[in-house]
Amino acid sequence: MHPEPRFDARDAARDGEELGPLPEWDLSALYAGPDDPALARDMDQVAAEAAAFAERYEGKLADLDAAGFLECIRAYEAIQNRSGRVMSYVGLRHYQNTLDPARAKAYGDADTRITEATTPLVFFTLELNRLEDAHLEGLLAADPELARYRPVLARIRAMKPYQLSDELERFLHDQSVVGAAAWNRLFDETMAGLTFTVDGESLNLESTLNLLTDHDRSRREAGARALAAVFTERLPLFARITNTLVKEKEIVDRWRKLPTPQMARHLSNDVEPEVVEALRNAVVAAYPRLSHRYYALKARWLGLDKLEIWDRNAPLPQETDRRIPWEEARETVLEAYAGFDPRMAEIARPFFDKGWIDAPVKPGKAPGAFAHPTVTDAHPFVLLNYLGKTRDVMTLAHELGHGVHQVLAAPQGELLSSTPLTLAETASVFGEMLTFRRLLDQAPTPEQRRILLASKVEDMINTVVRQIAFYDFECRLHEARRAGELTPDDINAIWMSVQAESLGPVFNFMPGYETFWTYIPHFIHSPFYVYAYAFGDGLVNALYAVYEEGDPDFADKYFAMLRAGGSLHHKELLAPFGLDASDPAFWDKGLALISRFIDELEAAGT
Repeated sequence: MHPEPRFDARDAARDGEELGPLPEWDLSALYAGPDDPALARDMDQVAAEAAAFAERYEGKLADLDAAGFLECIRAYEAIQNRSGRVMSYVGLRHYQNTLDPARAKAYGDADTRITEATTPLVFFTLELNRLEDAHLEGLLAADPELARYRPVLARIRAMKPYQLSDELERFLHDQSVVGAAAWNRLFDETMAGLTFTVDGESLNLESTLNLLTDHDRSRREAGARALAAVFTERLPLFARITNTLVKEKEIVDRWRKLPTPQMARHLSNDVEPEVVEALRNAVVAAYPRLSHRYYALKARWLGLDKLEIWDRNAPLPQETDRRIPWEEARETVLEAYAGFDPRMAEIARPFFDKGWIDAPVKPGKAPGAFAHPTVTDAHPFVLLNYLGKTRDVMTLAHELGHGVHQVLAAPQGELLSSTPLTLAETASVFGEMLTFRRLLDQAPTPEQRRILLASKVEDMINTVVRQIAFYDFECRLHEARRAGELTPDDINAIWMSVQAESLGPVFNFMPGYETFWTYIPHFIHSPFYVYAYAFGDGLVNALYAVYEEGDPDFADKYFAMLRAGGSLHHKELLAPFGLDASDPAFWDKGLALISRFIDELEAAGT
């Protein structure tokens, strides 16, 4: 049994002195508290509304006229809103402290109740997909308000060739709470409960990962070895979770007759497989001139012939370890946003002022960072684990970009506001780029500029190269699992093959690094999600080039793109900027920007 992570009043006092007061969530926009009667009422109401919806519409979609079909979709959307409000609230409370049994129970119970309550809705997408194309087109042509929903109807109907019988679809819906959702929850609770002993201190995952960016090389090594020791100890459990989830996905995909493990993700992202393949191939081909070249340069900066894995995110020798106070981070990001357009800063400001951000590192808190859109008649919430590093400021800029996007898209409504993952990273990466460019322009010395530039290159490599390597890992993992259960060593070997390819020959890989696939949550929660990061980075690099060229209407076009949410395809969204992601040369433009940054770093010398 591991001891509890060290977290006491002295830590809080130190953070308070160095970082200043850190904001925490005020979830009252959703519910007043866990005992709010409205929460219980809404769960009951979801069940009642779903049952009434099925009673009114099941077996009758084909008989509706345009006005009746619009009324049906709006009723469906209202149920999605109410159930989304419930699950957003219990989920966000759970993420604040995943080790709290009461919060875990509330989350699990609500998930079960909402899943059971919404089972009657399963017929809707199945019956929608049985409508003849000509009939549906006639309805859409008859009512402009109904025609607004064309994109979401098209995304639902994209699954038409892979749809199962009504009975099987209902079974999969009901079974999900003890299937993938249960394994996801086991993974989350296991990760939140892990502790890592470093120099006699017991740390949680987030704090231990943070050591990998420490100035002290011995501390970085100690952190890496502590991670490896615990991941190795728990390796059988993580291999079991992974084997089960990948096999479950293979079974469902086989029954649906989906051609590849990636196809469901491509359909949900509203992106063509060949576009993703072009992105993947462009990045892999660029490994030598991006990651291999940059890490060889970094080895020279650090005075090393070879980099160990704990040197990958090491700060440069001249880089300060000053912790950036929260108020400074706030002003940096807001000023960068305002420098682009004052409207962007105005949308971001309430996140700081109204309890929409939860920033402190706390025991049991979910690791990493995210922006949760909740529901369109409330507002998003941002989770951070703010430790005061420059990367944390960039993470703040990133997640606020998501938040701005979600606020702007909310008027589209519950069904149309959600942006496919490939485009969901656009505003976040653009917000990061704005913040980086502001910091770069204000750098007081050439040395500070070099440090900022190197930090940005590392972030871009982590966003593009690392995420495509993750995507390749998943592709190989899912393919290998089809031949039978994978041992921990099998999965480790797949991980090491993509790591060696992507990071390059300058690295040594310590014993235990082969287990570092275990802590990546995207492999568990959202198979093949990761290419969306590289998609977003490449897209934003191309967008930023258009912005730098001085298009006077760029800001208005940009806000229009964000307001569109999920109502337009990526071709339609990018057309006003003269860009086309289906053009293989498109990705080379974004990668060329990273390469130019590395050129500048090489020219600056060591």
